Amino acid sequence: MSSSKPKGEAKVPVLKGQEVDVAANLKGAVPKTQAQKILVALAEKGQLVQKTYGKTTFFVVNQATLDSVSVDKLAALEAEQKTIDEENKLLTAELRTASLELTKLKTAPSDEKLACEITDAEKSVATLLARLKPLRSGAPMISAADLAQVDADWIKWRAEWVKRRKVFTTFWQLATDALPPQDATNLAEDLGVEVDTGEHVALERTPLCSTKSANPLKRKR
Repeated sequence: MSSSKPKGEAKVPVLKGQEVDVAANLKGAVPKTQAQKILVALAEKGQLVQKTYGKTTFFVVNQATLDSVSVDKLAALEAEQKTIDEENKLLTAELRTASLELTKLKTAPSDEKLACEITDAEKSVATLLARLKPLRSGAPMISAADLAQVDADWIKWRAEWVKRRKVFTTFWQLATDALPPQDATNLAEDLGVEVDTGEHVALERTPLCSTKSANPLKRKR
């Protein structure tokens, strides 16, 4: 709290922001004279320091009554800070690990998807078990010789089929070359000519038919 002072009086060095008119800050709730008495009483108790410069009175905090931090307490605070820093590092690592686990859980399949996959797996197992059932009942297995004979028969009769299809295609083109496409189609229907179905065409495009095999019917010279 301060009062007016005559011109020419030396200014008291006070930190900026510390020049406070206590009575003015109370906004009239406490009369100025009463505030002055309170400050003086606090100064008499040693809680404030009263300084007078001319007609101006200043009240400042008595720094002698403030607790000072000892060296041991500062060392203890620094040690506590280091401990807290280490705990923060551990918590940060745990948080990072938990975040990774959460990411894995988010990318994992849902319960509905797992249920569908389990159902599909059970169907596959049932199909395989059905195929193994004849073997468990003592049904004879196909020998290697039988498999080789099946392969040989396949190559033999497919080669024969390819030759016959080529002969038919040649003669059919000669017979229908002068006919319009619709007439050729009608003629094929009248004669009962059956063309390859979609399944046959798809089979011819598979590796089973695209592999070039030697013709077993070809005579040796």
